Amino acid sequence: MQSSIIRVFLIDDHRSILWGLQRLIESGRPAIEFAGSAESCAEAHKVMDQASPDVILLDIDLGNENGVNEIPALLERSRAKILMLTGVRDKTAHDKAILAGASGVVEKEASAEIILTAIAKVHEGQVWLDREATGRVFVELAREGRPSGVDKEQMKISSLTQRERAIVAMTASNAGATAKTIAQALFISEHTLRNHFTSIYNKLDVVNRLELFAYAHKHGLTKADSISH
Repeated sequence: MQSSIIRVFLIDDHRSILWGLQRLIESGRPAIEFAGSAESCAEAHKVMDQASPDVILLDIDLGNENGVNEIPALLERSRAKILMLTGVRDKTAHDKAILAGASGVVEKEASAEIILTAIAKVHEGQVWLDREATGRVFVELAREGRPSGVDKEQMKISSLTQRERAIVAMTASNAGATAKTIAQALFISEHTLRNHFTSIYNKLDVVNRLELFAYAHKHGLTKADSISH
């Protein structure tokens, strides 16, 4: 069972950024707390056991170290989820981080609210990625046909649009509701709803509403806001 308090460990090679991130984490109390920091992964390994983090906020560019290359060793050393915090705009680097086992990527220029939300979602076991990146990672996984640290079910869920999430949640919460009832509740036509269902089935690899109902309950998708952005 996950702790109600999310312990966050920071790895960045700039002290000024570490200072700012620590203030940010502390602003999230009591839900989130600062577990420690390091200026390199080599330094982090020495204190990781004592810090016992739930989430590691890791910079991609660590000067003498490449954060992406360090992900497997960090995952082996700690059970924490890894969220990449980066100023690197190279989307290839972002994708490599996810394929290496990171649970998400958030840019340093993101607002404090977004960074704190990303930490919470990753801690819950969700994948924090935009939909374009989700598609790229899916393609790469299929092309290489190799195992990855990525939770494929969460990748599927992350590919849903906001409207599709609402439809999944309503379907899961109202087993006996007709298509007409669901469409009216969402202020869309039944034809539009059927199109949405087709897209949802393809994305989640289910074949009908019964399987969608079971899938949604299995993965905790009975509320629209329970699904990652």
